[in-house]
Amino acid sequence: MNDKRNDSNTNGLTIGQLARQASVNVETIRYYQRIGLISEPEKPARGYRRYPTATTDRIRFIKRAQTLGFTLNEIMELLTLDDGNCETARKIAEHKLEAIHRRIEDLTAMRNALTDLIESCRNNAEGGDRCAIIETLTRDPTVFERFFRPNPPVR
Repeated sequence: MNDKRNDSNTNGLTIGQLARQASVNVETIRYYQRIGLISEPEKPARGYRRYPTATTDRIRFIKRAQTLGFTLNEIMELLTLDDGNCETARKIAEHKLEAIHRRIEDLTAMRNALTDLIESCRNNAEGGDRCAIIETLTRDPTVFERFFRPNPPVR
């Protein structure tokens, strides 16, 4: 007896099965196909497209790389590499690490600026008729200069 469900499992995964195995939404898979991160299998004359089981690993790679902060363009570049291109992969990762360090510096400056604004607001609350936060953001052009570094020149 020929069970169609068993035959379909040996021929790959439907988009729904792939989405479940990779823990993503079906629309995520379609998006990845549109931008070229994964290929779209041929549509058979009858039935559903079947994705190779290796596509699950590829999607998991994409999601793990996103968790590390890589953009989809950077992930596409990483996916073009093989195990022999460790130096290129390392350079991409080093560039990402530098960007993360810059972002942490920016977030620290934002935290410091907000902390000062909140403290000014608390101090002003006792008898002041204007909100220190609104006043500073409206009238003090140096508030950003005090906390944020100037943008570095573009290379």
